[in-house]
Amino acid sequence: MTVTIWIDGWQMECCGESFGAGEVVAWQLVGAGAEDHADVVGGRRAAEIDFREERHGGAGEEAVARVKVVGVEEVHCRYAFPPGDTSDGRRPVPGTTEFVPVSRADRWVEERPGLEFVGYLVTAEPVGE
Repeated sequence: MTVTIWIDGWQMECCGESFGAGEVVAWQLVGAGAEDHADVVGGRRAAEIDFREERHGGAGEEAVARVKVVGVEEVHCRYAFPPGDTSDGRRPVPGTTEFVPVSRADRWVEERPGLEFVGYLVTAEPVGE
């Protein structure tokens, strides 16, 4: 059985450690709902996400899970101010997301033209103690 895990780009850049396919890692995982990432990855892909990795609170020691990484995708998309929006927050632009399969996840990712790195989608298998 595999699970899909979301890792925010900002969390990886802050204090993440590089990892790749075939490696076993121990992460604090929190359940994720389909709506949590739909604005970036789209509804279909968001429904596949089982957990998000959390490095800055919100997950206790009991949430630490060991998983073997099967696959890694970088997620990039364009951000913009919505038309007529008077807030000061940019939003993901629907239909601009690119998924890039990679062999390793690194703390710093090269930006793709016109897009911003948002995070990683990781496919993994739970590992017993």
